[in-house]
Amino acid sequence: MSETPPNTLQYRFDGPEDAPVLILGPSLGTTWHMWDRQIPELIRNWRVLRFDLPGHGGAPAHPASAVAELSDRLVATLDGLGVQRFGYAGCSIAGAIGADLALRHPHRVASLALVAASPRFGSADEFRQRGVVVRTNGLEPMARSAPERWFTAGFAAAQPAIVEWAVQMVRTTDPGCYIAACEALAAFDIRGQLGRVTVPTLVLVGAEDRVTGPGDARTLVAGIPDARLALVPGASHLAPVEQPSAVTELLLTHFSAAWQDTLAAIPAPADMPRLSAPVLPVAEITAADLPDTADAEYTDPYEHGMRTRREVLGNAHVDRAMDGADDFTGDFQELVTRYAWGEVWSREGLDRGTRSCVTLAALVAGGHLESLAAHVRAALRNGLGPAEIKEVLMQTAVYCGVPAASAAFSIAQSVIQEETTLRP
Repeated sequence: MSETPPNTLQYRFDGPEDAPVLILGPSLGTTWHMWDRQIPELIRNWRVLRFDLPGHGGAPAHPASAVAELSDRLVATLDGLGVQRFGYAGCSIAGAIGADLALRHPHRVASLALVAASPRFGSADEFRQRGVVVRTNGLEPMARSAPERWFTAGFAAAQPAIVEWAVQMVRTTDPGCYIAACEALAAFDIRGQLGRVTVPTLVLVGAEDRVTGPGDARTLVAGIPDARLALVPGASHLAPVEQPSAVTELLLTHFSAAWQDTLAAIPAPADMPRLSAPVLPVAEITAADLPDTADAEYTDPYEHGMRTRREVLGNAHVDRAMDGADDFTGDFQELVTRYAWGEVWSREGLDRGTRSCVTLAALVAGGHLESLAAHVRAALRNGLGPAEIKEVLMQTAVYCGVPAASAAFSIAQSVIQEETTLRP
């Protein structure tokens, strides 16, 4: 077991100290115990390190809203332990962490298994809406729906104790860390980088997985050079729990065959520290930390504005607006993206939640109720709860008039009911 500084992850070791290290990473909403049934066989050959995501399994609640940040915390943990080379198997979001490690630290990953993973997990809107649900209602909706997402119906009916264990894992997760992980998955997209994954890779998926199913697995296999596909019958998203023997055998076969020294093919950077004993991570000044003279020059804010616009309003809303643009309206859409979203919404003087409060009040005051629904959704995405949106609209009733506020309440109520109900 570990004590966990904010820049590292909670972990545990099992197996002989002189064996090569194999890392097992958990799915969102689970703990390292999802791998319990693989441990007895794996520790015959490896020293197994399992980790918990922030706020999961009693780990300190230090939210991480990017997959790369989770990868960096794992690397810092390994650096502190003196672990340079390792095999890695990760489920769902931990599969994303494994793919990120293979892209950014290929000299450290001896072999890789991506379990119930995807190069892009659903849509950004879907995961941001899940964050809205949790922020409003807590984790109970996610806990109640976990068995349906994670297990086949037959397994759930036959194994009520395991189903209850799964539900309790979700209930005991820190909501803020869960929301941050949803943000990380919303932003994760490596579809254009799969060809750069050069470590030996197994893509493993439950045949009945409806979260990241065989289609996602085949996309990974098609993009990663020489990757192999393993389809596990009678398993859904948490295949290691539902079909432990089959998954264990596949991992044993893959890591035994694929464990090879890839340093000759993928040399480590010349300045990479060689650790012979556990040491604390060493801060370094890298090229990324050096000032970029180009930053001092004016840059077109359109790209940043489009990213902000999508994060706040959602991809579906922005896609409708952009797809409807033509020679007559295209310049207006560009103006809105560049100046409203790239300039004003991106300023540092107010956080996004405060900007949403101002925007809601301004829309009601100006009578622009046709835009109110989109910005109520945006306010929920930006961290406001229904109670805070209600207070903004109560304020408009005093300063903008009861009829305007009444219409606004009707629109907002409908949006809030829709957005804070977990979608199937």
